[in-house]
Amino acid sequence: MSLMVVNLGLPKTGTTTLARALRRAGLVVADHKIKPKQTNNRSIHNQFVAELLYRGYYESGDPATFLYGFNAITEMSVLSEGKSIWPQMDFGLINALRERHPGLKFVASNRDSWDISQSMLAWSNMGVTRLPENPVPGLPKGYGETSKERIQWIESHYAHLRKIFADDDDFLEYDVADPGVRDLLSGFLGISLPWWGRANANPENRNLDSEVA
Repeated sequence: MSLMVVNLGLPKTGTTTLARALRRAGLVVADHKIKPKQTNNRSIHNQFVAELLYRGYYESGDPATFLYGFNAITEMSVLSEGKSIWPQMDFGLINALRERHPGLKFVASNRDSWDISQSMLAWSNMGVTRLPENPVPGLPKGYGETSKERIQWIESHYAHLRKIFADDDDFLEYDVADPGVRDLLSGFLGISLPWWGRANANPENRNLDSEVA
């Protein structure tokens, strides 16, 4: 299988849950950073997905050039190690994927904007320092420390995606809290999802029965 599905959702919207579900369905998944065990291509080991997408986009016109062998991308942004790269907010890159890969499915993992904002606030100082101290599309340096700013940014991102993909049958925005999301994704992607749960919780929210992404 070649590239089948790309998630354009923001961090802390169930991206790790999606990655786990797709892996258990047999897909090879690129999630934030490439793990050496995922590919024999040593040149991309431990590389951020975001950087690989932009390398492909600018070197060949196809953002997926360096992700050969992967079936899914579930988390594509990076905000660490001095890098702030957000391909899911770049119309040109998204459009290049659509043009180079006809039939490619796009999803946008989502949840309540307040919950996303609070989860970002609690995740490795993302809301307190990393967002406001780095330039982010739609959130210039100096913005993103308050809940109001984060929520406005979050909601604007999803509004932008709805405009880009208006009436496109190859796009699905879903709420990770929807009890029917497993069946919804299975039908949209045309594959069986043997597992759906919650993964990658903020530490204070973890318990024996549930995890959150």
